[in-house]
Amino acid sequence: MKPFLLGAAGALVATFTTIGAAAAQSADRGTVLFDQTVETETVSWEPQYSVYLPAGYDQGERNYPIVYLLPGGAGQTHRDWFLAGGAAETLDRMIADGEIPPIVVISPDPRRTNRPEFNTYYLDDSDGSERWETMFFEDFVPQVEERYNVLAEQQFRAAVGISMGGYGGLIYAFRHPDFLQAVAAIAPAIRTDEQILAMDQPGWDRRYGQTWGVGLEGEARLSDRYYADSVFRQMETAQQGGTMPETKLMIDTGANDIFFDGSVVLHKMLLTEGETERTRTSDHRFMIREGGHDWAYFSSGLPEALRFVTDAMME
Repeated sequence: MKPFLLGAAGALVATFTTIGAAAAQSADRGTVLFDQTVETETVSWEPQYSVYLPAGYDQGERNYPIVYLLPGGAGQTHRDWFLAGGAAETLDRMIADGEIPPIVVISPDPRRTNRPEFNTYYLDDSDGSERWETMFFEDFVPQVEERYNVLAEQQFRAAVGISMGGYGGLIYAFRHPDFLQAVAAIAPAIRTDEQILAMDQPGWDRRYGQTWGVGLEGEARLSDRYYADSVFRQMETAQQGGTMPETKLMIDTGANDIFFDGSVVLHKMLLTEGETERTRTSDHRFMIREGGHDWAYFSSGLPEALRFVTDAMME
């Protein structure tokens, strides 16, 4: 196990907050701050996020591993992991019990808040008008990792995502192979090409229109831009080039999840790649549990996802 490094940084003094109201902070309770912001010109709104700081964060100069907790689509915000998913309580308990090390957790807001009716999928728009992915890597990550006492290097950086956030974490693992040590995708919103073709027009436009093209029908949806953002195509390209990322992957899907088929296809692709000696990705973990695509499933999967990514960071 690698030791956690120490470094000089200013201490942040805050109390545990929930929906703007302060609550007493016990010795083993972390701090959650909502509605934090970063500066950027790559999207036309002010990106927000929530941050969890472990108990004792403001006492000393310790630097911590960082986990990006990625919300889903359909209007989810940076607050939902904490208000609907009980993330702070889960983190407090697991850290206090020694199941995981103390970590800093950042949950970015995945919405295009100027036009919330369209999902971002953590990607840039096809017409370049809004660039969420560019904003995240060029502005968001540098600012938050400078702002908090974190170990800003791949070894100590991971992501846990649900639904659209699971998709985002997986696509980043392939497209930015030097960024994340581990990704745990809980109920990732991965659709096969056949499912993309079968989507109703309002559903396509709401979920993918701004990213891949509003109004596209039939085979026109399967464009070069679509494939450039496809988890399946990213993996195929990495396989063919012998450049599979070493990011540890975990996929956790419900037996009744609407995205079950996409997760199974990706799992089978990873098993096929594991037959070669070019990659460590055959070490990926795949889970099927009872349940569907809802917060009961998401929150129940968080403890194992946190164990997975923190174990990978401490290898």
